[in-house]
Amino acid sequence: MMHILFQWLINALAVYATAHILGGIHIKSFGAAILVALVLGLVNAVVRPVLLFFSIPFIIVTLGLFLLVINALLLQLSASIVSGFTIDSFGWAVVGSIVISAISWMLSSLFNL
Repeated sequence: MMHILFQWLINALAVYATAHILGGIHIKSFGAAILVALVLGLVNAVVRPVLLFFSIPFIIVTLGLFLLVINALLLQLSASIVSGFTIDSFGWAVVGSIVISAISWMLSSLFNL
């Protein structure tokens, strides 16, 4: 249970840091970042498998690059659900999803999760 809570906190930190690094992603508070991390986790658990299944041909043809599009769409979906978190454009969502993943990976590696 603690592992899940710690990973949730790491993802919230990644979202919060990304909003401060990138100019096209805006967040009001760390509380909103915690909520975004929760919504993003739920969206990734429920919506992502369906999107992956229906986009298998695109993923194969683009050699996996279409996964960036899926991640950006899920991040924008999370932004539309959580007030206090906005993304200016789809391009910022693509870059934001990459930065969030990188920061989350680095923090998880740092704490051996």
